[in-house]
Amino acid sequence: MATTLSVRAPRGLLLHLLTFAVVLTAWTLVSASDVVSPAYLAPSPLEVWDAFVRANSYHPIGGGVDRVVRGEEGYFLWEHLVVSLRRIGIGLGIAVVVGVPLGLAMGLFRSFGALLGPYVDFLRSIPPLAYIGFLVAWFGIYDTSKVWLLVLAAFPPITLATINGVRGVREDQLNAVRTLGASQRQVITHVLLPATLPDILSGLRVAVGFAWTTVVAAELVNGLPGIGGLAYLSGTQNKIALSIACILVIGFTAIALDAVLRISEKTLAPWRGKA
Repeated sequence: MATTLSVRAPRGLLLHLLTFAVVLTAWTLVSASDVVSPAYLAPSPLEVWDAFVRANSYHPIGGGVDRVVRGEEGYFLWEHLVVSLRRIGIGLGIAVVVGVPLGLAMGLFRSFGALLGPYVDFLRSIPPLAYIGFLVAWFGIYDTSKVWLLVLAAFPPITLATINGVRGVREDQLNAVRTLGASQRQVITHVLLPATLPDILSGLRVAVGFAWTTVVAAELVNGLPGIGGLAYLSGTQNKIALSIACILVIGFTAIALDAVLRISEKTLAPWRGKA
C-alpha cells in the first residue's frame, strides 16, 4: 500500500508539471501570434513575471533613475495581498460568528428555520456586487463597507451548511444523550456541534471561494492597498501584465487557502466519510 502511494505521488506531480508546461506553451504561442490584437492585450508569461517582480521591488519611473517608487501604488504586491486577506479574514470571522449559531437555531427549531429560511436564500441568490452601492452609502468608502460586502458573500453558505449539518444528525442520538441527563447546552456542545463540524468546514470552504470572487468588487471603491483593487486599477490603466499577475496571485492564494482548509477538515473532523 505504501509503495503504491509513493508511486502515485510522483506520477501526480509529473502530470501537474506537464499540464503546467502545456498551459505556458499555449499561452506563449497565443501572445506571440496575431490572435489577439493589439499585442499588449495578450502579454506573454515572461512579461507577466516581469510585472510581478516589478510590483515587489523598488524601481525607477519616468525614464529616469532619480525617482524610485515602491512596488505599485506605493505598496509591494504582497502587501496588497495581505490587506485583502485581512479584509477577507474579518468578513469570514463575522460570517462564522453570526452564521453558525443562526444555522444551529434554524436547524434545531423547524418553525424558526421556516421563518428565516427564505431570507437566507434571498441573500444567497443576489450577486454581492449588487450591494456595493448602498454599502458605500451607509458605511463610506473605507474598509467597513468592504468587510460587510464580504460578510454578505460568506454568510449564506456557512449558515446553510450548518443547517444541513444539524438536520443530518439522527434524532435518536439526541434523545439518547437527553435520557442520560444531558442539558440542552451539553447536547449542543457534545453532540450537535461535533456532528455538524464537517458540514460547517465544508461551508467555510465554499464561503472562502465566494469571498475571493467578491474581493475585486469589494475593492472597486478606494480599494488600495488591496490585491483586488490593484487588479482593477491596472486593468483600467492598460497594465494588462500587472492585472494578470494580480489575478494569478488571487487564484494561487485561493488554492493554497482551500488546501489549508482541507487539511484542517481532515484534522478536526477525521471521522468524516467513515462508516
